Amino acid sequence: MPAPPAGPGVAPPFVAPPTEGRSARLWLGLGVGALAVLLCCGGGGAAVVGLLISNVQAVREQGRAVTDDYYQGLVERKYGRSYDTLCDDAQRRESRAEFERRVAAEPQIDSYRVGEVDPSTLTAPVSVTFSGGNRGQQEVTLAPDGQTGAMEVCGVS
Repeated sequence: MPAPPAGPGVAPPFVAPPTEGRSARLWLGLGVGALAVLLCCGGGGAAVVGLLISNVQAVREQGRAVTDDYYQGLVERKYGRSYDTLCDDAQRRESRAEFERRVAAEPQIDSYRVGEVDPSTLTAPVSVTFSGGNRGQQEVTLAPDGQTGAMEVCGVS
């Protein structure tokens, strides 16, 4: 059967797609998509890194502050203040009265200097000067409180 002749008002069954500029639009679209993915992933990665850094800084600051509170109580002979900085396990091992008797019998600390808190081991070195002029090095072990998340002193060696 022969095809009908072309006449007025006859349109081809489909329009041919344009061929010029097609690859430029494809590469432009891919570039914009890659940029969007890069911004989303890069922004998320930067946020994660920022959270980790701020968490480490918070641990260092809290650890240093609680260690300072503990030793300031010892220097001022306000042993109850030092006892309040202890973690629950340390307070279970030793009552407030026992703690106060023990530290009052130990060589008195006249001054101290808290070093950098190690966030991976949760320890802080402390240089102490005892009454009489002797010096020593102590290490404070820290732990986060289970309920509040605040740092507490769990041991001194």
